Amino acid sequence: LSVNHGSVAFSLIRTIVIAHVQAAIRRMSQSATPNLGGPVQQSITQKLSSLFEPTHLEVINESNQHNVPKGSETHFKVVIVSNQFDGKSKLNQHRLINDALKQELQDGVHALSIKTKTPQQWQKSQKVDDSPPCMGGSKK
Repeated sequence: LSVNHGSVAFSLIRTIVIAHVQAAIRRMSQSATPNLGGPVQQSITQKLSSLFEPTHLEVINESNQHNVPKGSETHFKVVIVSNQFDGKSKLNQHRLINDALKQELQDGVHALSIKTKTPQQWQKSQKVDDSPPCMGGSKK
């Protein structure tokens, strides 16, 4: 009986990969309930959802990457895709977001990273740059 070691190895690797993919899918389906975050994150999400009717929205609390107390809601990244940005400059898109979140920015949101795209831009590229590392407040 002759055994082709290449096909045995391939079969073993295939089985391992399939098992890992199935485990990842199970983990994702178990965490299908989105993390709504704290009250500030929920407020930002609600306002942007109702005002911009986005086709894609991520409100990410990045406070844990900064020198603030645990559980803070002071640093956020917003990734939003909406038809309402069509024909507007990046500056005007960001002004719309800042105007919508005026209250949150007055009430303790210290930093807001904004990534806006139209659905057409999002379709071409869903790449969003990582936020820069914290510089430690006034330290550089």
